[in-house]
Amino acid sequence: MTQSRAAHARATATQSSPNDLAVAGAWTARGLGAVGVQLDALVFGAGASVRVDASGMEALDTAGAWVLHKLLARARRTAASATLQGLRPQWDRLLQAVTQHVQEQSGEPLPVAIPLPGVVERIGRSAAAGWEQAYSMLGFVGESASALGGCIAHPARMRWRPILFNIRRAGFDALPIVGLLSFLLGIVVAYQGADQLRQYGANIFVADLVGLSMLREFAPLITAIIVAGRSGSAFAAQIGTMAVTEEIDAMRTIGIAPIELLVLPKIIALVIALPLLTVFADVLGVAGGMLMAQSQLDVGYVEFLDRMAKAVSITSYAVGIGKAPVFAVIISMVGCFQGFRTKGGADSVGQQTTRSVVQSIFLVIVADALFSIAFSLLDL
Repeated sequence: MTQSRAAHARATATQSSPNDLAVAGAWTARGLGAVGVQLDALVFGAGASVRVDASGMEALDTAGAWVLHKLLARARRTAASATLQGLRPQWDRLLQAVTQHVQEQSGEPLPVAIPLPGVVERIGRSAAAGWEQAYSMLGFVGESASALGGCIAHPARMRWRPILFNIRRAGFDALPIVGLLSFLLGIVVAYQGADQLRQYGANIFVADLVGLSMLREFAPLITAIIVAGRSGSAFAAQIGTMAVTEEIDAMRTIGIAPIELLVLPKIIALVIALPLLTVFADVLGVAGGMLMAQSQLDVGYVEFLDRMAKAVSITSYAVGIGKAPVFAVIISMVGCFQGFRTKGGADSVGQQTTRSVVQSIFLVIVADALFSIAFSLLDL
């Protein structure tokens, strides 16, 4: 009795939203009836994912499977994708057989399951991509060095206005954030050392702790990280946007070298600005340490400065300042390189900007570690 009712039940297609469709009833030669009118009235959202719920289907034969296949094919042509849910396993096999037959008769390519790459293959692809990027980066450095040599040989080719503009943007405009974070970092360093120094009655040595740590390590490093996130990303975004809008191609067409106009002014400006920002960070970091030493350890400002002058040598101060130009070259080169690698649309600009920040900070920390090893071997 149940099978008889299922055989005579009418097929229906109900659409609750442009993305949701429910099919029910008997999708058989006898049950299809006027379902074609309902199917013609369906409207799918363009670019959306359509879900077809077949849990209410009571029967399915070859004719119904053919109509269901045509329905899914139409949904996939209109929307981004279409998925069929709730179909019984035995009917799923029937639908697959009908779909394969229709594709063979119409000459449509059969879907091919592409296996996911294994772990070894993913590692190999990542290594190949990293090697290709490193090779391209080396070529970009060489091209920039060649352009810089040409500008030194012919000073009239040097573009001073973009250099001054980038000094203001990357240097002067960064003073507030660099000063604030350096001041807070000096407070943190002095505060963390205050308890330990107080236990041994060595309050005055807070000047050694703050002076050496800030001037030699923390000030150049925190300044470089801030500039990498602030200016390095701006370099990548600016050049990337110009690459997407084909402005760089237009420059090459009219005979303007993009390296000389876009890259060299940024490198020169950052090499000038970053050491000055580091000096500013040194002053603010020591000021924060002095303030905390006065409040937590009762070490006066005069005593603090007198002890720091004895503890921090000119060599230690020069070591911190000497790192800044290297960090500046790394940040500007990576930012400009990732900008030139932008292809496609706005999504690519965001991806390359993110990569420039991550790679700049990573390479700055690696360079700082190499400096520490080299200074240790040189006993500096």
